[in-house]
Amino acid sequence: MRFVVLSRKKVIAVISLIVALIVLSTIVSVSVISVSSNGRKLPIYSVKTEEKKLAISFDCAWGTDYTDELLNVMSENDIKCTFFMVEFWTEKHPDFVKKISDLGHEIGTHSATHPHMSKMGKSAIEKELKSSKKAISDITNKPVELFRAPFGEYNNTVIETAYENGLYTIQWDVDSLDWKDLSASEITARVLGKVKNGSIVLFHNQGKHTAEGIKRIIPELKKQGYTFVTIGELIYKSDYSILPDGTQIRNN
Repeated sequence: MRFVVLSRKKVIAVISLIVALIVLSTIVSVSVISVSSNGRKLPIYSVKTEEKKLAISFDCAWGTDYTDELLNVMSENDIKCTFFMVEFWTEKHPDFVKKISDLGHEIGTHSATHPHMSKMGKSAIEKELKSSKKAISDITNKPVELFRAPFGEYNNTVIETAYENGLYTIQWDVDSLDWKDLSASEITARVLGKVKNGSIVLFHNQGKHTAEGIKRIIPELKKQGYTFVTIGELIYKSDYSILPDGTQIRNN
């Protein structure tokens, strides 16, 4: 048996090649796993970041009774947040759409008619998205880049169709459950107990105790060192992957 003796340079080259292959296989593995879980594509639930920042979001579908109070809270704290609006809400309350936009808040679509979109075909989904985007843009003169599916329901077709129409599909990792008419204390406890760097928090503009809860939540999170950004400022717009738990990460 003959043994081949490699020079020091060749040994180093071989080791370097092996290390490079291991790193490359790891990157490819993460990318493949993060795109979907068991073939299921995922929306963005939260963002992996070392910065202590998070995004507050509101779904707008029913009423405006507490919206001015919420906007006042945001203005008093110099916070910009993200509102997801259903088209029929947009058409019924164009004055609020314009006010929200003019105050510097971000607006995304929450569909046209608030249907169960995961049960719809591609053409019907596309109609919901295009119609609702236009309704918002016609009032704000700003593009719509974010989409939140009604009821938080989605499938591959919903996410793919949204992407094809220039929309990032956004979920949440912290649910205030304010729509259940929880007390301000309960809302506060839920949110403070779950937020982390890169969280997306779900509220509703028509939540009965939402404004009171947020008045307690914001000062406490500021004490903890958190800053508040819109979802569009929080997420990565390119070169990203989504882990199986919905966390968006940078690829590099």
